[in-house]
Amino acid sequence: MTDASSLRASSALVLVRDAAAGPEVLLLRRAERGDQNSGAWVFPGGLLDASDGALAQVSSGRDEAGASARLGLASGGLAWYAAAVRECFEEAGVLLAVDAQGRDVAAAALDASWRSHVYGREQGLLQLCREQGFTLALDRLLAFAHIVTPPGLPKRFDTRFFLAAAPAQQPATHDGIEMTDHRWLAPALALQGAAGVSVVGPVRRLLQRLAAFDSAGAMLGWAAALGDIPCERPQRARDAAGQLIPLFPEHPGWAEARQVDPDGRGIARTHVTPGEPMRLSGRVIRLTAANPGVMTGPGTNSYLVGALGRNEWAAIDPGPADAAHVAALRAAAPGPIRWILVTHTHLDHSPGAALLAHATGATVLGRRTPHASWQDTDFEPAREPRDGERLALDEGTTLRALHTPGHASNHLCWLLEEESMLFTGDHVMQGSTVVINPPDGDMAAYLASLRRLRDELPALQWIAPGHGFLIGQPARVWDLLIRHREQREMKLLGALTAQPQPLDALLARVYDDVPEAKHAAARRSLLASLLKLQGEGRAQEVMGDWRLEGNG
Repeated sequence: MTDASSLRASSALVLVRDAAAGPEVLLLRRAERGDQNSGAWVFPGGLLDASDGALAQVSSGRDEAGASARLGLASGGLAWYAAAVRECFEEAGVLLAVDAQGRDVAAAALDASWRSHVYGREQGLLQLCREQGFTLALDRLLAFAHIVTPPGLPKRFDTRFFLAAAPAQQPATHDGIEMTDHRWLAPALALQGAAGVSVVGPVRRLLQRLAAFDSAGAMLGWAAALGDIPCERPQRARDAAGQLIPLFPEHPGWAEARQVDPDGRGIARTHVTPGEPMRLSGRVIRLTAANPGVMTGPGTNSYLVGALGRNEWAAIDPGPADAAHVAALRAAAPGPIRWILVTHTHLDHSPGAALLAHATGATVLGRRTPHASWQDTDFEPAREPRDGERLALDEGTTLRALHTPGHASNHLCWLLEEESMLFTGDHVMQGSTVVINPPDGDMAAYLASLRRLRDELPALQWIAPGHGFLIGQPARVWDLLIRHREQREMKLLGALTAQPQPLDALLARVYDDVPEAKHAAARRSLLASLLKLQGEGRAQEVMGDWRLEGNG
């Protein structure tokens, strides 16, 4: 991975103005020069110059300490502001400055030849300001984003983005050297490709944020009110069309991309692809079954965990009774499969165990189910693991069984101790909460299991779910899931306070934020919540109506 010392410090300035149809931003088109940014539509900006720090001598509105603090730097912050002003003047002909009388510099005061005089000269803008009595108005620049170019590109930039109102008396023009065209466009129109503009990467991302505002003033007010500005570090991943695109931290595949493809070589994917083996680490390979759906997301994940010293492998959750998927698992394993581990016996997770065991002779480990509904009642393990039992695949690969009832009473998570990775089956799914389906599903047990994992595994690094990408920051995941269930319960208690109601009436109120297409699944989790409250003596059912205990 490219280290921080090779990143090129740069600044960009987003000029905004109001027009009849709403706010507009200035976009420039880069010249075709055969590099990664050729022909791209961008905001005015570029690399920090060695002389940018000296522009403090002809600037007002910000001092070095304040600028550095705003950007989260120990020192040197003012140069980033000054560079944005300089680059905007060089590329777009717009100078955020006032004259000796404190008035905004107008177009009439700017000589067209000054841009070429400033461009590439060590003392260019500093000398110009001294000669003309101009002062750069750095207080008009509002820092609002910080983005680092993803690994895998020949040139990488560490860019600070600033927002500023366009001076009313200065029309923008492209310089004809670095920039060959320019447009003023509403952010939404730029995103749609209007006027021949095509935006990608950070520019597209920032325009998506700005498209939410109905005036330039609203944009500036939002930027002025921002607190700390986090550094966003996108990772490249290949989409369904084979194109490499940046993934930002909120994308479900971002954490996995950083893990499997830190150098941005194109290994990571934007979507979990059934049938395509994905090596998550030296020991772990994921293969997703071709059973996508509302309940299974992109499909059910099977994992191969390797005992590298002996090149023997364990298969976790061999998936549905799908001969093609079982054959693909065997083909994806670099060595023989000796163990088959099952998290629970729902029909998309365990039925493949019998097929895989028949083909490989592997030992099957998992827990039988006490309930027949929606379960693999034919599941026959060689042994049922105890809670906390450790399975040593070799001296350097250990899996520990953790009994985590809630989604299913026989649910196990498997902890790969050497990599601090937890295979969670359906205890955690990416992108949605799991269904708790009584009688086998138990909401109280589910919350207790979440709290146990949070408390017993504080240093856990990765969650490998039964559906979706690898998930980072497990501690945050536990807290979010627990909080979500607690908030849903508070909403349920509020609905029960109003009057006794049947289950379906409560469903409409408690899950009013969930699409109706998912209400059948939500109904099961709602029943689980009501049974939890009943078990705690806080709710009761009387002739089909649910009420708070003691209310009538």
